Amino acid sequence: MVLLVPCPSCLASNRVPSEKLDSAPNCGRCHKPLYNGHPITLDATNFDALTGKGDLPLLIDFWAPWCGPCLAFAPTFSAAAAQLEPKLRLAKLDTEAQPQLAGRFGIRSIPTLIIVRAGQELGRVSGALPASELLRWVRSVVG
Repeated sequence: MVLLVPCPSCLASNRVPSEKLDSAPNCGRCHKPLYNGHPITLDATNFDALTGKGDLPLLIDFWAPWCGPCLAFAPTFSAAAAQLEPKLRLAKLDTEAQPQLAGRFGIRSIPTLIIVRAGQELGRVSGALPASELLRWVRSVVG
């Protein structure tokens, strides 16, 4: 099965055979890694390309720099990228810097985690989760 994977660097769509996801694929256009084991920073320039296109789920952490629980949760979320990629991509969205994007998802509290695939919301949970609970929740949503 061939999957459509957007490049976090140049936003090009890449066709990647599912069996090659684990072999550190690079972008066909810019040749940078499609996955680097760290969450992507979402903003107005890359949001639609990374959330609306692609066959793999995207786990978004909606946070703000003034939020204590968000800052405490950040290392847990970053560590999860190394465990969940490449079957799932992780991204962070600063709700203070990108209020219009947070508004599209009706974010009322932070941190809020939302899993999307091809622009469709698959699951949502609010609050900073311990690592084991985060992994359990993600796997319950995406299988």
